[in-house]
Amino acid sequence: MSVRTILAVVGASHGDEDVRIAADLCAQADAHLSILVASWAPEPMGRYPTMTPGWVEQRDRSVQALKESVERARQLLGRREISYDVDSVYSEVAAADYDIGERSIYCDLLLVGPNAFADPDLKRQVIGGGLLQSGRPLLLIPPDTEPTLQPKTVLLAWDSRAQSARAAREALEMMTKADSVRVTMVDPTASLRGSGDEPGADVATYLARHGIKVTVDTLPSGGKSVAQVLQQHAVDVSADIIVMGAYGHSRMREFIFGGVTRSMLDKTKLPVLMAR
Repeated sequence: MSVRTILAVVGASHGDEDVRIAADLCAQADAHLSILVASWAPEPMGRYPTMTPGWVEQRDRSVQALKESVERARQLLGRREISYDVDSVYSEVAAADYDIGERSIYCDLLLVGPNAFADPDLKRQVIGGGLLQSGRPLLLIPPDTEPTLQPKTVLLAWDSRAQSARAAREALEMMTKADSVRVTMVDPTASLRGSGDEPGADVATYLARHGIKVTVDTLPSGGKSVAQVLQQHAVDVSADIIVMGAYGHSRMREFIFGGVTRSMLDKTKLPVLMAR
């Protein structure tokens, strides 16, 4: 993945930190930054919802807050020596992910900053639009972390499935420049069609051909969840980022994820690059 355009979706009421982090990453990658400030209409209340005067007043406040957030983002970025643009989207909750998905098509990397990460509604819309609808790689940045696009140590979560292979391809350039890549498997099973006789050997060979310094780590779950094992191992090897495939689909606007993906989306303590 060659990162030339980064899209950061931020909330209208709490986007400043996410904008600053996105700007730092763009400066690091010499990439263009697109900021999309997102907000949506409040849902009408009651058994028979109507657009009451109170609802209209609340909507007007939301629109005004959105305009102010856009202007604040432009002021923050105007002091930075990077290429950028700032746009906004105001929609019904059910349609926000469509708008985000359409914008995501034109970026190389989609960011979920710490404030967006802590906002379940916004995070769900970004993941649904960018990761599921548009298939763009997604960088999750939880609070109190130091994200980088130039990590020294990368943990690649590997299970020999297409999604983890896609994540590996998206992170090839990043892993090529890293000091170490830890291909990590939890309770792998040797099989002819899956992991082969020696789980991890095939992907290690593939990465080594790209000049990547690879170590294969095979870990037992020991009664813990796969997500817990991966996160603890990332800490143990001082990984700067976790790279992994995302498993999930959208059905009737319900986003359904597998257990490991869901745990990482909700509870990761390190930046995570996801692809599917």
